[in-house]
Amino acid sequence: MNMTGREAFEKQDVFGIGAPNDAYAQYFIGQSYLKPLTVPGACPVFLANVTFEPGCRNNWHIHHNGGQILLCTAGRGYYQEWGKSAQELNPGDVVNIPPEVKHWHGAAPDSWFAHIAISVPGSKAEWLEPVDEAEYTKLK
Repeated sequence: MNMTGREAFEKQDVFGIGAPNDAYAQYFIGQSYLKPLTVPGACPVFLANVTFEPGCRNNWHIHHNGGQILLCTAGRGYYQEWGKSAQELNPGDVVNIPPEVKHWHGAAPDSWFAHIAISVPGSKAEWLEPVDEAEYTKLK
């Protein structure tokens, strides 16, 4: 019995895909899913499993008043800081994003991708423009 790409990925995504990320859909190209791992207000640090379907990525954005940490858990994706080349992300990779750094992250064009996003207390995201489609499609 063949599994679909989603079914196979769900077996790898140890924290679970979660619900469609509708609250932030306007800041993503493609479909993402969000599964909070901490309860807002009960813990000063917010952790969530963010899952991206193939080709899904968030817009460029900046975290003010604190950065963000990404713990890559499944699939293959990318992270890019403004003015730098995109770096491939794989399970076990950790990305420390300092405050005030313009960046984006998401799935590779041909792979599901998941990471745990750790938001520093007081951090607020400023959402910016989408990633240029022509630049994104150049990624391997």
